[in-house]
Amino acid sequence: MQAKLQEQLSASDATAILERLPERIRAALIERATEIEYPVEAVVEMAIASFLDTEALGFADCKPGRGQ
Repeated sequence: MQAKLQEQLSASDATAILERLPERIRAALIERATEIEYPVEAVVEMAIASFLDTEALGFADCKPGRGQ
């Protein structure tokens, strides 16, 4: 069986990532999601994508190295 590629981070994947982060980072991501009224999985995805590429809005826009 072939794995299905996803364009966006799923809620369950975001939860798994959040559970493994230090408490202060987890709390900051959840707080930001609440603040901008976005799903936490979108905020986690944007945080990772912006780390890799400062011009990216999400993984679909991410081209590592471009934003540096």
